[in-house]
Amino acid sequence: MSAKPPFQVQADCENCFGLCCVALPYAKSADFPIDKDSGTPCRNLQYDYRCGIHQALREKGFKGCTVYECFGAGQKVSQVTYAGKDWRNHPDTAKEMFEVFPIMQQLHEMLAYLHEALNRKETEPIFKDLQTVLEQTEALTGLNPESLISLNVPAHRCIVNELLIRTSELVRKNTAPKKAKKLDYIGAKLKGANLRGASLRGALLIAANLRNADMRLADVIGADLRDADLSGADLRGSIFLTQVQVNSARGDRETKLPDGLKKPAHWT
Repeated sequence: MSAKPPFQVQADCENCFGLCCVALPYAKSADFPIDKDSGTPCRNLQYDYRCGIHQALREKGFKGCTVYECFGAGQKVSQVTYAGKDWRNHPDTAKEMFEVFPIMQQLHEMLAYLHEALNRKETEPIFKDLQTVLEQTEALTGLNPESLISLNVPAHRCIVNELLIRTSELVRKNTAPKKAKKLDYIGAKLKGANLRGASLRGALLIAANLRNADMRLADVIGADLRDADLSGADLRGSIFLTQVQVNSARGDRETKLPDGLKKPAHWT
C-alpha cells in the first residue's frame, strides 16, 4: 500500500518569501562566514526573495545553506498561512511569520517521514495508524498563526516518533538488525563496515570514513553525516535518509542512494 501526499514536502523557493534567509539565525563558522540574527535578512537575499549567490554558496563560505531543507514549510507559510502577503509589504506580520516558519518546518519534516513510512510495504500492519497521524499532522499545518505558535510540537512529535520507531522495526526485522553500541562515531574508521539493518538513529557520523560501507536498510533518522565519506557506500533502502543529510556528506559516482535522492553537485 502507498499514499500520495496532498501536500509538498520539498522546498519550492519560487513560492516562498525567502523565509529561511530571514527567520533563521546563524553564527560565523565553517558553515557560514558571518553572524546573522533571527529576523535579519541575509546579505545575499535579493528583493525578489532569491539568493544572489545561489550557484556559488559553497565557494562563498555559505555551505550551511546548501544542507538546509524546509520540507515545503516555506511556501506553505508564504502562500497558505499568510495567503501570499509577504513580510516586506506587510511588515506588521514579519515577526509573527518568522516565529511561525520554524514551527511549520518541524511539522513538514514529520510529514515527510510519515509519507516515507506509508510507502514502505513492510508497514502495512500499521498503515491505518500512519495514515491517521499523517492526516492529523497535515491538519495542524493549516492552523492560523496564533494557534501554530501555541502548538505543543514536542508532544505531537512523540506521537509521530512512536510510529517511526515501529516503522524502523518492521523494515529491519529480517536483516538481523543491529543497534549502534554508541552514538559518537565522529571521525570513526568504518570503511567497508557491515551496517545493514543497523539503527543509527541520531548517531554522530561527522567526518566518519564510511567508504564502501553496507548501509542498506539502516535507520539513519537524525544521524549527522556532515563531511562523512560515503564514497562507494550502499544506502539503498535506508530508512529516513534525507537530501539534507546527503548534501552534508561526501560521496562519489559509486555511492548508491535510495530512490528519490540525488547526488549533490559537489560529490566527485
